[in-house]
Amino acid sequence: MTEPPPPILIAGPTASGKSALALALAERLDGWAINADALQVYAEWRVLTARPSAAEQARAPHRLYGHVSAREAYSVGRWLGEVEAALADCAAQGARAILVGGTGLYFKALTEGLFEAPPVPAEIRADAEARLAALGRDAFAGEIAARDPETAARIDLANPARLLRAWETLEATGEGLAAHWARTPPPLVDPAKAARFVVVPPRAALYARCDARFDAMLAEGALDEAQAVMALDLPASAPALKALGARDLIAHLRGESGLAEAATQAKQATRNYAKRQSTWVRNQMIAWNRLSATESCENLALATEILSRDA
Repeated sequence: MTEPPPPILIAGPTASGKSALALALAERLDGWAINADALQVYAEWRVLTARPSAAEQARAPHRLYGHVSAREAYSVGRWLGEVEAALADCAAQGARAILVGGTGLYFKALTEGLFEAPPVPAEIRADAEARLAALGRDAFAGEIAARDPETAARIDLANPARLLRAWETLEATGEGLAAHWARTPPPLVDPAKAARFVVVPPRAALYARCDARFDAMLAEGALDEAQAVMALDLPASAPALKALGARDLIAHLRGESGLAEAATQAKQATRNYAKRQSTWVRNQMIAWNRLSATESCENLALATEILSRDA
C-alpha cells in the first residue's frame, strides 16, 4: 500500500484566513479539510463560528464540521478519536489530510499525545487545598519535591494549580504525574512528518478583519442563530456558549443591551481572543512555518512553495 502524503496542519487566530487557505490547498492538492476548531463542531453555529458554507464545502471534502449538538459537551479526547477515523478514511481515498482550526490544544494533543488526567476524589482535592493553605506555596512545593522529584523537576513550582494537581495525583493514585505522563499514548501525527503552517497577519490587519467579519456575521443571520440557541435553554457552563459573540447576542435578545452595544462587546471579545491565540502561536508553535500576508493568495503561494520544496 502506498503511504499517504503527510498531513498539512494550518493553525492561527480567529479571522486570520486559515480556512480560506485550507480550502485553496484542498482544491489544489486533492485534499480533505478536517476541522480542528472546538466550536465549529456545533450544528447550531455556522455563521457565528465562521464555519465553511455549503458552497465552500461543495468545493472539497470537509470533515468534523457541524456534526455535534449544542447540548453536548465536546472534548479534545472525542475530537482525537474522530480525527483518527477521519485520517484513516482520508488515507484510504489517497487524499491529503489538511487539519485546520484555531484551537491550540487540539493541535498540541494531535502532535504530542493526549494526557488523560486520573480522576481525583473531592475529599482528596479538599485536603490538598487545605494543606497548601496551611503550609504556604514554598513548603508545599518542598513536600512534593521530596516525594516526587521527577514531577517537581518538570512543573512550575510557583504555580499553585500545578502544585495541587501534583499532590492530588500522588494521593489519589500512589504515583506522580511524571509516571502518568510516561504512559501517554504516542501522538496521531508525528510533527516532524507534517507540513505545519500558522497564519498570523499583522495585528492591526487582524483586528480589522475581526471587526469586519462580525459585521458580516450579523448581516448573514448570526442573530437568528443566537435566537435558536437561546431557545435550547442551555446551562451557562455549556461549551457551545463559548462561541465568540454568543453571550452578547443572547443578552441583547433578552433585552439586556442594544444591538450596537452587543456588537461592540463581541468585537472586543473577538480581538482579545485573537490576541491570546497569537500569544499561544508565538510561544507554542515556534517550529511552524509562519504565513503573515494579509491576502490569502500570497499565503497560498508561499505555502505551495514550501510544500514543493519539502516534497
